[in-house]
Amino acid sequence: MVCLGNICRSPLAEGIMRKKLEINHIDGMVDSCGFESFHRGDPPDSRSIDTALKNGVDIRQQRARLFRAEDFDKFDLIYVMDHNNYRDVADVARTPEDLAKVDLIMNAAFPGANLPVPDPYYGGKQGFDKTWELLDKATDAIVEKIKGERKDKR
Repeated sequence: MVCLGNICRSPLAEGIMRKKLEINHIDGMVDSCGFESFHRGDPPDSRSIDTALKNGVDIRQQRARLFRAEDFDKFDLIYVMDHNNYRDVADVARTPEDLAKVDLIMNAAFPGANLPVPDPYYGGKQGFDKTWELLDKATDAIVEKIKGERKDKR
């Protein structure tokens, strides 16, 4: 899960996805990161923490980190929050195979629509609630896709 500062959207996406994998008994590794070094090592924005806690997810232990080329080796899928994040990740891609792992997270719920998750940082609390709603929908679709792939392998 990738956004700009790794303190608002991507920590929420990571927390929601971890919880849904746990609930659905799906083994998987989920992490989040960003491209803005200013927040490296910081916890998520307090508004993200509050929104997550209100929805039964605790992201207080997360710390912002920077995206690295090695993330392509560690993860099968890399979900970005918006078009700028996509460009940032694409600039780090070493091969076409790396780039094939990257997609806008909202494409999970609305394939091919290329909808961004707006950055709530400069807005009020309602922006974080909207971010939660969008990421909740996208992560539901990701979980359903994983479940479908598991059934196909049986």
